[in-house]
Amino acid sequence: MRAPIGDFDTATPAPDCLADLVAPVADAVRGWSASVPAEQILYVDTDPEWADTAVFVEHYGRDLLEQSANCVVVAGKRGGETTLAACLVLSTTRVDVNGVVRRQLGARKASFAPMDTAVGESGMEYGGITPIGLPAAWPLLVDAAVVDLPWVLIGSGRRRGKLLVPGKAFGELAGAVVVEGLGVAG
Repeated sequence: MRAPIGDFDTATPAPDCLADLVAPVADAVRGWSASVPAEQILYVDTDPEWADTAVFVEHYGRDLLEQSANCVVVAGKRGGETTLAACLVLSTTRVDVNGVVRRQLGARKASFAPMDTAVGESGMEYGGITPIGLPAAWPLLVDAAVVDLPWVLIGSGRRRGKLLVPGKAFGELAGAVVVEGLGVAG
């Protein structure tokens, strides 16, 4: 199948390649219940050497820069309690951790979660964390600009491979809250 965006050799519906996905992502695809059918989640095999956004778009299509999103894990702290959450923003923006995220989580302080915490708690590889398959208890903050895109390129849970997903699906994920202004310019 031809990918709807980017210059990929093939795109495979995620339910047809569960063995290529990390366990939490494969489980989420198996249990998929959004209005967008699971068959519209597409997996594209990519070289992990080219996983970082700038290098990635050079190899797989410059148009992908405007159609890619990053998922980052944050930690909100208040009164000795820590809440882990995920934030999904366009790759051309950065997460407003100290403003929007802190307020959304009702935290006194918010910061990016340490890498070992993000990887250990998500069951995914650093540099490939995706909102599909994250722990159900985590809030998922999604920038409204991501939901508005017809197709979005995101991580697959590991550095090798990416997922192409209709943007509106992210607003339907468990724990998702669509937030205006979560991603801010450079």
